[in-house]
Amino acid sequence: MPLLQIKDSTIEVTPVSADSELKLPFVDVGISAGFPSPALDFTELSIDLNKYLIKNKPSTFCGFVKGHSMKNIGIFDGDILVIDKSLEPVNNKIAICFIDGEFTLKRIKIEKKQCWLIAENEDYKPIKVTEENDFIIWGIITFSIKSF
Repeated sequence: MPLLQIKDSTIEVTPVSADSELKLPFVDVGISAGFPSPALDFTELSIDLNKYLIKNKPSTFCGFVKGHSMKNIGIFDGDILVIDKSLEPVNNKIAICFIDGEFTLKRIKIEKKQCWLIAENEDYKPIKVTEENDFIIWGIITFSIKSF
């Protein structure tokens, strides 16, 4: 199990195991977030969460969020991230990045051949990536799973 050292905490990142199905009952008519809709007493549909959440099994990992730098977009301490290392890093994607010996979870911002790592919390300053930095984008976040 790879461990990523993120600032003052450690996040354990583990490969996913998608060899089995994880089918749960599924309501495909939509769930109203406004006025109540009639409840369905019975449904035969199901969703396999492994197939829905994992597009590229060999390059997909999961890890718990440690910290609050992405709270303004709804990613909170304790959430589970689904990370795909095979995806191309493009502007505005959320990524786990390695910069100068530390891992960090940030939004990638590319402007005029310049890369910035942007927190989604006003308490954190943007990080400008320069040629002097030891920098890689470790993986792109595809899902954030939370409990209430």
